[in-house]
Amino acid sequence: VQLQAYGGGLVQPGGSLRLSCTTSRFTLNSYTVGWFRQAPGKEREGVSCISVTDGSTYYADSVKGRFTISRDNAKNTVYLQMDSLKPEDTAVYYCATKTFGLPRCTTASGTFLPFASWGQGTLVTVSS
Repeated sequence: VQLQAYGGGLVQPGGSLRLSCTTSRFTLNSYTVGWFRQAPGKEREGVSCISVTDGSTYYADSVKGRFTISRDNAKNTVYLQMDSLKPEDTAVYYCATKTFGLPRCTTASGTFLPFASWGQGTLVTVSS
């Protein structure tokens, strides 16, 4: 495991959390970084991505307008700010990087492309 994701926890509906993704092994701003999640009994899905080339971002329709992905290069960290959380956002969240030199997050239709390096997940529970 090369990446570390943390910041999960229990939050009430409508609340906010900020997840962090970092590593001590390489420079994150040299890679495209994505956030994914897997809810119980469901397949893993792409949530958001930030490209290495121009910093462009992508969001799944289910989180658009509520989640924000960003980088802090000085801290070698990528964040996922999650606002207006809903119970259906409950999942284990993972961060991952694309292979060096492959910057695209998704296909033209919005399907997440394969990511190479993954971190351990952090659990987000949205419940009252």
